[in-house]
Amino acid sequence: MYTGNLLGFGLTISYYLFSGSSFIIKKKGLERVVAFGTRTSPGGYGYMLEPLWRIAMLTMVVGEIANFVAYIYAHAVLLTPVGALSIKVSVVHAHFLLNEKLRKVGILGCMFCIMGSTVILHICSC
Repeated sequence: MYTGNLLGFGLTISYYLFSGSSFIIKKKGLERVVAFGTRTSPGGYGYMLEPLWRIAMLTMVVGEIANFVAYIYAHAVLLTPVGALSIKVSVVHAHFLLNEKLRKVGILGCMFCIMGSTVILHICSC
């Protein structure tokens, strides 16, 4: 792999970490809004006042910018399988941070997705 591919790969890794985490942070912020009893405010935008929700939006924007810049340095066929891993980050974080149930089928599905991304990356880097 040449330097551009490595830089693009690194930026895509940061994208999927930021993007995958932002969904969990956003849900935590929305849960906090519900816990305070203010589901909505006049106009229905009360959740936007929650700091965790704003942090989640910021992490999502940073991740998307990193993903956009990554496509400058590397080919889409290399970056798209790696970017798809952001869903796996969300699944793992949801299991540990939101106490959501992760069943064997979900674990198996995540493993197949990771293996598929690995195969595509290996084929493309040859």
